[in-house]
Amino acid sequence: MQGLVARSHFSVHGEPAHRQLLAWRERVGHVIDVLPSKADIEKPFSAEIDRYKVDGLLFTDCRSDAMLLERSLARISTDSVRDYVFHVFAEGGVDDVALQASPRHAAASTTKILALDMNQPVRMRRSSCRVFTFFAPASLVQETLPDPEAIHGRTIQDTTPLTRLALEHVAALGANIRGMTVAAADSAVRNAAHLVVAAFGKQAGLSGNARSAARAALFGRVRRHIQANLHRAELTPEGVVSALHLSRPTIYRMFQHEGGLGAYIRHLRLRQAADELARYPHMMVTDVAYAVGFKSASDFTRAFRRAHGMAPQEFRALSQAYRTDRPAPWQALSA
Repeated sequence: MQGLVARSHFSVHGEPAHRQLLAWRERVGHVIDVLPSKADIEKPFSAEIDRYKVDGLLFTDCRSDAMLLERSLARISTDSVRDYVFHVFAEGGVDDVALQASPRHAAASTTKILALDMNQPVRMRRSSCRVFTFFAPASLVQETLPDPEAIHGRTIQDTTPLTRLALEHVAALGANIRGMTVAAADSAVRNAAHLVVAAFGKQAGLSGNARSAARAALFGRVRRHIQANLHRAELTPEGVVSALHLSRPTIYRMFQHEGGLGAYIRHLRLRQAADELARYPHMMVTDVAYAVGFKSASDFTRAFRRAHGMAPQEFRALSQAYRTDRPAPWQALSA
């Protein structure tokens, strides 16, 4: 007879009150950073999580008090987590979801599903909640969403029959998975993940119909052109439109959710620069700037500071701290 699905459980309840939030921070820090204030650390904190890993997918069931969470560019540049994550809230929710391009606000009481691309930065404040989370590979998400990068930071509510069905299915999975066999859990988690992605795609208007598939193919073509020419200082939105023989309104609408095509190019340059700064600690900052298409080191430093709130040298030091050891809790306290 096949054994039950493997479960790992973690709780802070056995920790002293002043250690509870820090213990949780250490537990989840390989994926996302908890940003506590000094006052937060001094208070008792409640959190526990059950983790189930099946073939190619990870499903978790978490209950926790409110907290501020961040997945920074420094974190992304030094880890290998690249899944798409869907947070399904059974209780509570999330608000003040801040992305690279702009903040998005969601009412904590109405948000039911939050989607994140773990390859993009995010900061969010989560209320006291119970949340089921799916970590899904890009291949699974792309079966339904041809342009999965566009889902980052989006939220949906339980306003359609498909979304309500997905929420009921996930709640049932959370209640029963502990007693399932490995095969049954694999099937149930995979089916639930597909249902959540489908519900999200339909309600967010991103489902894989012919029109969105064509848009995704065109977006991929433009993105490949940009990535191939990112090192060229002369790469501009106008140049992309001309080189690919596309209409200006079409291409600008395509990148509207990125803040525009110019912002998308600048974001990719800064993202590649961050990777270079983290990967090559002895490479001159000026050389990094020119390698990713900036015309001067001063332009690069200003753009980097505006985007990430720190100079390139400071980012390099932070990324090296992540590589060698996570910063001590008192080094990352929020105000």
